Amino acid sequence: MYLEKINSPEELKKLDLKKLKILSAEIRKFLIESVSKNGGHLASNLGAVELTIALHYCFNAPKDKIIWDVGHQAYTHKILTGRREGFSSLRNMDGISGFPRPTESVYDCFTVGHSSTSIAAAIGMAKARDLKGDDYNIVSVIGDGAMTGGLAFEALNNVGRNKTKLIIILNDNQMSISENVGGLSRYLNELRTGEKYLDAKDDIQKRLDKLPVVGEPLKNFLANTKDSVKRTIMHVNIFEAFGLRYFGPVDGNDLQGLIKIFRSVKKINDPVLIHIITKKGKGYKPAEEHPSEYHGVSAFDPHRGIDLNKPKTVRTYSDVFGAKLLRIASKNKKVCAITAAMPSGTGLDPFAKTYPDRFIDVGIAEEFAVTVSSGLAKGGFIPVFAVYSTFLQRAYDQILHDVCIQKAHVVFAIDRAGIVGRDGETHQGIFDISYLAHIPNLVVMAPKNKWELEDMLDFAIEYDGPVAIRYPRGKAAEILKADRVPVELGKSEVIYSGSRIAVVSYGAMVEEALRVYTRLISKGEEPTVINARFASPLDEDMLDCLCNDYEYVFTMEDNIYSAGLGCLIGQRMLERGFKGKIFKIFSLPDKYIEHGSREELLKKYSLDAESIADEILKITQNES
Repeated sequence: MYLEKINSPEELKKLDLKKLKILSAEIRKFLIESVSKNGGHLASNLGAVELTIALHYCFNAPKDKIIWDVGHQAYTHKILTGRREGFSSLRNMDGISGFPRPTESVYDCFTVGHSSTSIAAAIGMAKARDLKGDDYNIVSVIGDGAMTGGLAFEALNNVGRNKTKLIIILNDNQMSISENVGGLSRYLNELRTGEKYLDAKDDIQKRLDKLPVVGEPLKNFLANTKDSVKRTIMHVNIFEAFGLRYFGPVDGNDLQGLIKIFRSVKKINDPVLIHIITKKGKGYKPAEEHPSEYHGVSAFDPHRGIDLNKPKTVRTYSDVFGAKLLRIASKNKKVCAITAAMPSGTGLDPFAKTYPDRFIDVGIAEEFAVTVSSGLAKGGFIPVFAVYSTFLQRAYDQILHDVCIQKAHVVFAIDRAGIVGRDGETHQGIFDISYLAHIPNLVVMAPKNKWELEDMLDFAIEYDGPVAIRYPRGKAAEILKADRVPVELGKSEVIYSGSRIAVVSYGAMVEEALRVYTRLISKGEEPTVINARFASPLDEDMLDCLCNDYEYVFTMEDNIYSAGLGCLIGQRMLERGFKGKIFKIFSLPDKYIEHGSREELLKKYSLDAESIADEILKITQNES
């Protein structure tokens, strides 16, 4: 009724409260229908509908800046800012992104995708505004899960310093992807449930504000007295201690209440935090009851919901990793598992239930996770830190400084390596080889199939030093089961022996290399296909063979070009003296890779078997 008429916040502002409530129901219906068709983030968006409507109703975006932390909860924001008609293309190739993107809309003021960045970004934007003498609002919307991240705390530690005008909205749904952990989570729970404390605080504040003031000395005396009374009776909460004016908790699904408080805080020139309580999955019963399972979903029947009891027909690399680690831990009491708020996504839920004393969920704190892992290793344990490739980037210094310098026996299980698909540029795992393989003392490897992942995990547990294993999202490959060659440090595997042409790959791209082999065979060429296995250390015997025995050497990978496997191999071959004719790297370009399916992206960047085989034939036939 109203949704189809809303293409900008200006049109939203013409509606009264009754119509806004109807609109919120229409948006929820639209979200359920859209996400159930294409997949995406559902539960968090259902919980943020009223919040988003109230924000655009009270503030004047794009002049006012709204920064969404992580951004996966910004679907309603996209709908209200002119992107409703394009929503059927959400997360598809050339369609709209699942996250805010300034290149997509003027209403998206900051690129997001990773957690805990919004407050720091807001502080910087507020400083820029003040330096230019401009006057507009800057709003950071951050979830309680993201608030546990170290960057968020660093920002809070600085926000009260300059007393500049800034609004932080803490969207508290008591969840990250899985349930929140840690001291801040417990503290927020106390704030949520402490109604008597909040009522008393409000009453005392009103009474203190009514104290009469006569003359400047008495005014100063009473001001100090009021502060002392507040500290003694009311306590200063953690946000007030950081220099923020705190309001809340507020019902984040109450439109009228949100509009009222947003209009009020706009008049305040100090940094403000509004603590709102929302229900993840609101309006769709299955998502309300199982918010974790409806956080990020594939297509499903919205009338029936996701069948949570349906046996999994596809075993992912995460599943294989989790099951194997559980078997290892049953025999080795020193093995511990670490996650940064991703126990389900990384396959560690079974471990957490079976060995809770050896399982640590640090919250959204990858840097902390790495250093904690190093501490465990120095204490005689074998920590396995399971983390998505894109999030491990945040802990680069800790890997260098806290783990690898002292050769701590930490195992990095790097999930979602390579192209991950529809989450796009902020989530592609295409940099890990480039930022890991050059680190001294660190062993870096990638399995071609599920059995090799198991063997590499066995190797990593036995190896006395830091090890990183990268593996992709999705179904675990079952290629070449019969050829299970033992994993040896720095040793590659020759899958097919041929002449003239050598194709070197590793990890998920080995399967693509086998397709290249088949196409070349059909054209009369019989190449050697090598599974490098290790990006560090490289196989010295393999390098010698590549330099001396082949006219054409090609490498394949789903990492960026710079400092990838191809560059590492090429550099070493150049030092040795390559006696062949052509060396060529097939890799992703040095750019951020957009959203789309893995198959679409491989094709776009000429990394599919057909494109690579055609290019190899073109090169070798022209040179012959």
